[in-house]
Amino acid sequence: MISKYIKPIFPLPTSLKQSGKLEEKIEVILFDLYGTLFISRSGDISMAKKKSPQMERLEKLLQQFGIKKGSQTVLKRFYAAIENQHEILKKKGVDFPEVEIDQIWMRVLENDDLETVRAFAVEFELIANPVYPMPHLEKLFSVCQDSNVMMGIISNAQFYTPYLFNWFLDSNPEDLGFYPDLILYSYKFGYAKPSTFMFQIAAEKLKNMDILAHSALYIGNDMLNDIYPAKNVGFKTGLFAGDARSLRLRKNDPKCKNLSVDLVITDLVQILDYIQ
Repeated sequence: MISKYIKPIFPLPTSLKQSGKLEEKIEVILFDLYGTLFISRSGDISMAKKKSPQMERLEKLLQQFGIKKGSQTVLKRFYAAIENQHEILKKKGVDFPEVEIDQIWMRVLENDDLETVRAFAVEFELIANPVYPMPHLEKLFSVCQDSNVMMGIISNAQFYTPYLFNWFLDSNPEDLGFYPDLILYSYKFGYAKPSTFMFQIAAEKLKNMDILAHSALYIGNDMLNDIYPAKNVGFKTGLFAGDARSLRLRKNDPKCKNLSVDLVITDLVQILDYIQ
């Protein structure tokens, strides 16, 4: 099922160069996923909305699942359902809401069979947002494990996001060296980046392990969604500028106007320069 959607994607170079330094030893590296560890055609899953999914494939997918509605109708209902849920959560005080995509699809497809809905959601996501591992991903994980550097994830994500590790690396995040308590996905909390919500949770978990915030390095491709909240809780920050598709400098955003980073890296393997 999955293999028909997966094709190699290669990063597009940016004009930025590796720069910066770390004054202190890093004990933990926390990563964004889409656009950082994995090449993403839309840079971030929330941006799939702005791209037109491959309509022919979507039509076939609807036929495959016996869905009688047209692709445009389904898409319209899908995005409307997300907006509606965002409004509900905002009224409850959530600054940057996140939905549970399987619950959204249940409403849109009018189907309460979770297994079927999730199977559909996975294929839809692969059509809307093709992904592929960034170069040197396995080497990065391997060296971090060997160097006893703890790894974690703070990412806008859905139930299918962890599958990326199984599909491409034939392993789950925990077996690759990610600390279970430091794997934070937005759909589980109802908060998406650039909210500091998940970052605050991560900082608290590190504190309980006697690890100070400035001993943690957060790596992401977006100055607003990644660097801004990470810096807010005291993490060291690294901007991943290895793919022009996903690099978001946000120069016109007031929050990013005077925002600086500790590191700029253009290849994941460059992280190893700072931990070895």
